[in-house]
Amino acid sequence: MKFKSAIACVFAITTIFVTSCDDNESNIGSSIVEDRISITVDSTFTITGRSVANSAVQSRTLLQLLGRIDAAGYGSLSSDVVTQFMPSSSLDTAGVTVNSIDSLKLMMAVYHGNFVGDSVTPMGIEVYRLNRDLPSPIYSNFDPTGYYDPSQKIGSLIYNTSTLGESDSLKNASYHTISVKLPRELAQEFFTAYKNNPSNFSSPSAFINNVFKGIYIRNSYGNGRLTLVSNTLMRAYYRRTTKKDDGTDTIQSAMANYFAVTPEIVTNNNIGLNLAPTVTDLIANGDNLVVSPTGYDVEFEFPLRDIISSYKANKGDESAINTLTFSLPVDSVPNDFGFGPAPSMLLILKNKKAEFFQNNNLPDNITSFSADYDSANKRYYFGSLRSYLMSMIDKEDITPDDYTFVLTPVYISVETSGDYYYGTTTTVTAVTPYISAPSMTKILFDKAKIKFTYSNQMINY
Repeated sequence: MKFKSAIACVFAITTIFVTSCDDNESNIGSSIVEDRISITVDSTFTITGRSVANSAVQSRTLLQLLGRIDAAGYGSLSSDVVTQFMPSSSLDTAGVTVNSIDSLKLMMAVYHGNFVGDSVTPMGIEVYRLNRDLPSPIYSNFDPTGYYDPSQKIGSLIYNTSTLGESDSLKNASYHTISVKLPRELAQEFFTAYKNNPSNFSSPSAFINNVFKGIYIRNSYGNGRLTLVSNTLMRAYYRRTTKKDDGTDTIQSAMANYFAVTPEIVTNNNIGLNLAPTVTDLIANGDNLVVSPTGYDVEFEFPLRDIISSYKANKGDESAINTLTFSLPVDSVPNDFGFGPAPSMLLILKNKKAEFFQNNNLPDNITSFSADYDSANKRYYFGSLRSYLMSMIDKEDITPDDYTFVLTPVYISVETSGDYYYGTTTTVTAVTPYISAPSMTKILFDKAKIKFTYSNQMINY
């Protein structure tokens, strides 16, 4: 518990136990001759769980996973991408005509090291234009069949993620770029559409409805690498003609990033996962495994009734709930690629999970909680379950919906702010299903520890 939180708890307890008075003399309280304060720590509660299939998730992320991989001890995983684009609100038209457009490229930025597998394995992708609106919400088991014309490929590339053979400047950059040449005619189409009706570029909905539905990027060749794309955009190359003072023309080469993948539009990783028999056998034999992306979550009943019963049976004349924490040890599952526990885990009431991701919610510490993986202690530690218990302590009709939880792997986005005088503050800005890389987490409920602390004051008259 942080120092500030400890002060808050002490203050809360103190305010319960202190009797106020005024300046006038009074006999109120004069009969109290002795009291006794005790602090109870109860950690006798036990939990069991079960793995439950999680075959489809909402990506809700800009990260795009491309490729195929086979990993002994894990299984076979493939992912391709469908995405819309956010248009630029204005295109450069001064001194530019449709015939000035030279080319168009799809640019995908990959930060160094953001891949699983062999960096030099050649992998192939093909790009197709979407001809239908993508559904919303969209899930990881989305099938793009019928949303594009397989005979109308607009780009292709054989690529790797190695920096071998690149210049020193590119090697020293923080990212590697996968660049796919798209038809010049498509760039000219965009330019003409903007000239004819600039309002179609004023919002993503207008652009998607009237100009361009988006693209489908599919794996066409290779097996052995999953590449995580962090940023995707379209870059146009063109020539701009300007007049010099003497009336002659000057032609300048120019480029502009006109279309990008942003949070405002729909993007989705279409994931296929076939788990290895060794993994499914572990689950069939009762192991609690969380597997991502997609795969399995773990579901369990939190011992809420037992905690409340214990508290009510042992509380004194005046009582205060101090803390409720949940330490959850985990283990790795052996596999050839060393896929380990997910970097973060969401603990959420089962009946709240769908709306949590649908509405881009953040953990509220009442129905949902998050924890980062503690590699030193091999656990997830949920340290703030007190508000959840307080919301349930006086509820008359407690049902399984109130204590059936799910553990699911997530990616937590944060922003850090602050200065020299006030220090830094980290704020969680988004919690999304973890699709960045494969992970396998074995939940050890037999070693889990729920620690419930409360204070009693016994008053003697």
